[in-house]
Amino acid sequence: MKITALETLRIDEFPNLLWVQVHTDQGLIGLGETFYGPDSAEGHIHGIIAACLLGQDPLLIDRHHANLIGYVGFNGSSAEQRGRSAVDIALWDLWGQACGQPIHQLLGGAVRDDIRVYNTCAGYQYVRQKPVQGTANFGLGQAEGPYEDLDAFLHRADELAQSLLGMGITGMKIWPFDFAAEASNGAYISAGDLQKALEPFAKIRKAVGGNMDVMCELHALWNLPAAKGIVHALQPYAPLWIEDPVFMDQLESLGELQAGTHQMIATGETLGGRAQYKDLLQRHGAGMAILDVAWCGGISEARKVGAMAEAWHTNVAFHDCTGPVVLAASTHLALNARNCFIQEIVRAFYYGWYGELVTALPPIQNGRITVPTGPGLGLKLNADRFKAKDVRRRMSR
Repeated sequence: MKITALETLRIDEFPNLLWVQVHTDQGLIGLGETFYGPDSAEGHIHGIIAACLLGQDPLLIDRHHANLIGYVGFNGSSAEQRGRSAVDIALWDLWGQACGQPIHQLLGGAVRDDIRVYNTCAGYQYVRQKPVQGTANFGLGQAEGPYEDLDAFLHRADELAQSLLGMGITGMKIWPFDFAAEASNGAYISAGDLQKALEPFAKIRKAVGGNMDVMCELHALWNLPAAKGIVHALQPYAPLWIEDPVFMDQLESLGELQAGTHQMIATGETLGGRAQYKDLLQRHGAGMAILDVAWCGGISEARKVGAMAEAWHTNVAFHDCTGPVVLAASTHLALNARNCFIQEIVRAFYYGWYGELVTALPPIQNGRITVPTGPGLGLKLNADRFKAKDVRRRMSR
């Protein structure tokens, strides 16, 4: 089997998403996806990756993986890493199709049949615009359905927690501190703003007690002194973890922060590859390592990072606030990785627009997720949706 073409697809309605299809001479097509900065990632796929892969055997994944990045761009979730990640996911999908097996079987088999999910409390329009700027009120607007969870956690966090528990979902992530960070460039939070940001946590605990695990997302917006104050203020509400408390340019700060608290710091989704995660783990900067399969180098790199984290007695969790293909790829990894703790979802996306784009979604039942049936990822792009006028395709042969 040989690779005959690399195709990228974009939809104007979803300007932050990029899909890649790897075509072969046997008619099999592998599917991948990445998120944010699609112009640059697409340029890397056609400008660098296509020259490396066209005419090659797609099943030599590890041989190709090192060549998908190019000479620069290997540090962080760069355009090169995002393009590499999408293509790598597609190659794993191809391998699964070629041998009639799901990806988690190729990884060594499932160590669990399903895994617990938590809900990132975004709304239907969250990260839909381009570019993504600001987070405090991003995606707030007219309700599109029953799961406008960003507005809900800001104003009705108690009702939101009860709604999630009613679906069997026992974990939720919220970010009520962002407005203060954006006002002060992350340098200061007043006593009044601190109390305002803590209100959703107080409402949740009053309404459901300890039946809900609550994660606090800080979106890497704070300097170290301010982050220390927020982490301390959150202690009475017992968050499961505090995510990305400081900007990810100084891993030393994360190590200092984690060493100064018994609360778990979770971080890593914007890191790219094993070297950066090694530095994070060596500095004891995370009690939970977060990975985004579309940013860290794809399935090939994510499984290696997960194995490395296991050696450091550190759990991993896979990020999903992007697209349905990455959710499926992440869930295959989550079923295989023994140290995977939980899988992120956004129920507004999952029960909203995700289903418009692909033929199947990873099934969720009673707060747990598994993979679609079928080889490879277990899903394909929805052919009808990708016939629309707002779809743009680019092909390298």
